[in-house]
Amino acid sequence: MTEALPEAPNVNRATCPSRIVLEHVTSRWGILVLGALLERSYRFSELRREIGGVSEKMLAQTLQTLERDGFLNRDAKPVIPPRVDYSLTPMGHEAAEQVRSLARWVERRLPAVTDARDAYDEARAS
Repeated sequence: MTEALPEAPNVNRATCPSRIVLEHVTSRWGILVLGALLERSYRFSELRREIGGVSEKMLAQTLQTLERDGFLNRDAKPVIPPRVDYSLTPMGHEAAEQVRSLARWVERRLPAVTDARDAYDEARAS
């Protein structure tokens, strides 16, 4: 009897677990958290100020998810008041470099996207 070899990860396969990791890394808040932590470590409140518009709940969920996936270190110091710092793991640094490139590309190409949207909307209105 031969054992079947496990399938190699393939994000195009509906059941591939890599899809979930890809979702975590490329979510709106995941990209922004990883990008911010690429610069330096942050405390929770600093990170929330750095990433405009994120709620406390969403930031906490995103940090927990990225920590669970192995992208973040959470360093809780036993002081009063409690101090928790978040930083990237080596794998998190790799992922952050990738998503930062995508974010910077979007920033650079935003005028072209805006033009394309305007042209699309104008064609649909006619």
